[in-house]
Amino acid sequence: MARSAQLQATRNIGIMAHIDAGKTTTTERILFYTGVNYKIGEVHDGAATMDWMQQEQERGITITSAATTCNWRDHRINIIDTPGHVDFTVEVERSLRVLDGAIAVFCGVGGVEPQSETVWRQADKYHVPRVAFVNKMDRMGANFDNVVSMIEDRLGARPLPLQLPIGSEDAFSGVVDLLDRKALYWDEDSLGAQMRRDEIPAELADDAELAREQIVERLADFDDEVMAKFLDGQQVPTEELRAAIRRCTLSLDVVPVLCGSAFKNKGVQPLLDAVVDYLPSPLDVPPVQGHTTAVKKRGPKNAPGQEEKLALRKADDAEPFSALVFKIQSDKHSGSLAYLRVYSGTAKSGEALLNSSTGKKERVNRFLRMHANKRQELEEVHAGDIVAAVGLKDVVTGHTLCSAKDPIVLESLDFPDPVISIAIEPKTTADMDKLAGSLDRLAIEDPSFKVSTDAETGQLLISGMGELHLEIIVDRLLREFGVDANVGRPQVAYKETISASATGRGEYVRQAGGTSEFAIVEIEVEPGETGSGFVFENAARGGAVPFEFLEAVEQGCRESVDSGHLGGYPVVDVHMRLVGGEAHETDSSERAFGIAAAMAANEALSKASPILLEPIMDVEVVTPEEFRGAIQGDLNSRRGQITGIEMRGSAQLVQAEVPLSEMFGYVSSVRSMTQGRASYTMRFAHYARVPDAVMKEIVAHY
Repeated sequence: MARSAQLQATRNIGIMAHIDAGKTTTTERILFYTGVNYKIGEVHDGAATMDWMQQEQERGITITSAATTCNWRDHRINIIDTPGHVDFTVEVERSLRVLDGAIAVFCGVGGVEPQSETVWRQADKYHVPRVAFVNKMDRMGANFDNVVSMIEDRLGARPLPLQLPIGSEDAFSGVVDLLDRKALYWDEDSLGAQMRRDEIPAELADDAELAREQIVERLADFDDEVMAKFLDGQQVPTEELRAAIRRCTLSLDVVPVLCGSAFKNKGVQPLLDAVVDYLPSPLDVPPVQGHTTAVKKRGPKNAPGQEEKLALRKADDAEPFSALVFKIQSDKHSGSLAYLRVYSGTAKSGEALLNSSTGKKERVNRFLRMHANKRQELEEVHAGDIVAAVGLKDVVTGHTLCSAKDPIVLESLDFPDPVISIAIEPKTTADMDKLAGSLDRLAIEDPSFKVSTDAETGQLLISGMGELHLEIIVDRLLREFGVDANVGRPQVAYKETISASATGRGEYVRQAGGTSEFAIVEIEVEPGETGSGFVFENAARGGAVPFEFLEAVEQGCRESVDSGHLGGYPVVDVHMRLVGGEAHETDSSERAFGIAAAMAANEALSKASPILLEPIMDVEVVTPEEFRGAIQGDLNSRRGQITGIEMRGSAQLVQAEVPLSEMFGYVSSVRSMTQGRASYTMRFAHYARVPDAVMKEIVAHY
């Protein structure tokens, strides 16, 4: 079956921003103006198409990425609307991994806010070209120039304003198109569907001409064709400027900036034009990289028996099929949906594909084109498509599906460790099996959500990225899965590390009946670099431990760091070195060496001055001036360090780093201190050493 949209006329984009900047409202307008929806769904009414979960509609926030497809100017645009709340930042991460371009939405009042920075860095990580849309220009305090400056100063980007607002706050009436030198106005009776072009208002004519000259000057810094005409004093035709803007956007040299008010139905059509004109098609991004693994003989990964070769897949239907699973979603009709980004080749419904991450074949029952929680069946998918697959049984986020004849493993996704945990238990015995099965499904769906059992108490623990994250999980257990559960108080996900070097010796010598076991291992530990995790090295001389037992020794050492010696928390940033050992010709085994290695590692860790690490959060509080002192004093009392204070419109922005353990229930405190007039955001920053006095208290409760 021939493809319905050519690759050069395909755009795979995400809409990303800080919470409440207007991402979902912008998406709703896009769906209305492109004819997908016949009416506009509003977030505040709980009627937004893309916020289809009950939890999203009740809270007025986006929790899960929703995919949809629309058409504009004979181009197919696949859109993913991503969450803005920091607890769900993993949804943004995995979406940006598979998208070609993005719209970054900024509030005209707040500008670059904390989560704006987070998603921007994520887009930088995956080299995603962006168009910026300064939304809410009708709001009190909106300032277009200020937001453009913040994009440059805070994000290190090079903004390229292509529009100027006509009026601001409640007088905002339209925008000036600097390239075409026209004023654009929207008809309120048609909900903005009708747009008229007019002459630029006389009071803005000089500003518009100056701003257009600045576009040419900035492009001349990066584009040779524009530079040549600029230096010769020639006028650069509008179409040549558009082509240059596209080239500079794709190379990440500039970020085109537009403005409007999605809620007031102003400025969305030019944003769609910018997506078509400036953001990449699948043909404009480099071929996706992966590797093929040729197995010569069985052995541990990266052992001498295996070779990994770099492989590329171009966005071409004639290439072998390759796709990355970037999201798993529970579905009451189909069991689960696997969202795929198809990078190359074609595949048909009912076809068997290789899951190269597991080596197993998977049959796709159906391919679906998603529109939030609605769907359209497809007979065939092509390179550049973003679709969902039904019938895949053994896939998780990050797996690669490909042609069995030409296998490739694409680069997977990395997800952050959870920072907060709560204990959970079923209310009745009948709920026990249902709870376990439901948590397994949720963990497959959300890679930042973890389920574990406390080794000391036997309690079931669920861990996530924040209080709201876990609140949503518990809410879904009750509503979606029908599980009644008791939930404990939140607990911080502490970690342990060591502050000194030490050596440990493990001897496992057993005689039971006619069976003997023998293994001796010596392990040396030392602090590793921050973020290095666990590193194992074989430094034993003369083959003190035979080669066939080295993997068992490493595994034993790994198991020893799963629970530490202060509070049973995992040990991180530690370098373990095998320095000696003994084996017996007949009595040694993998099991014996694994146990001896764990004993040696445990002894070394306990002697290496273990310390406790706690998650530190970046906290930003926006408060009226009269409450700033109370906010600062309260943050200091929570072991917080004030890192900055600045003006944010008529309010004060207080920035601080505060331990997560001190921030539980902060929402109530900040409301009572400021009569409900302040707001705050919090995101994970890093792990830091727990003060000795606090550490003793934590360990005493263990």
